[in-house]
Amino acid sequence: MKQVIIMRGDLNMGRGKIAAQACHGSLGSFRKADIRKIKEWEFEGEKKVVVKVNSLQELFEVFELVKAADLPNYLVRDAGHTEIPSSTVTCLGIGPDDDEKIDKITQDLKLFK
Repeated sequence: MKQVIIMRGDLNMGRGKIAAQACHGSLGSFRKADIRKIKEWEFEGEKKVVVKVNSLQELFEVFELVKAADLPNYLVRDAGHTEIPSSTVTCLGIGPDDDEKIDKITQDLKLFK
């Protein structure tokens, strides 16, 4: 069981902003997950992986695959109070769900550094 957060690598956000956006994605997706999956994920240590895409278009391509796979997800749109304009899509939270289901979609994405 794991959760994956997909960050946009093309946005110029500070480290704190990136962390906050990843948290929004994590919590938003968590709230949509099945309670049995949540319990299993919690029991296994709540694994999270943060990866990146290089553009909004790439993020939406992954988003469509996630929706088609019926995985819990949350698309984060920033409120625009600090570093980036309002409604900017910053990341996508996926899961928690089975590693195999998520990996089918995200396995080729690079870790966010």
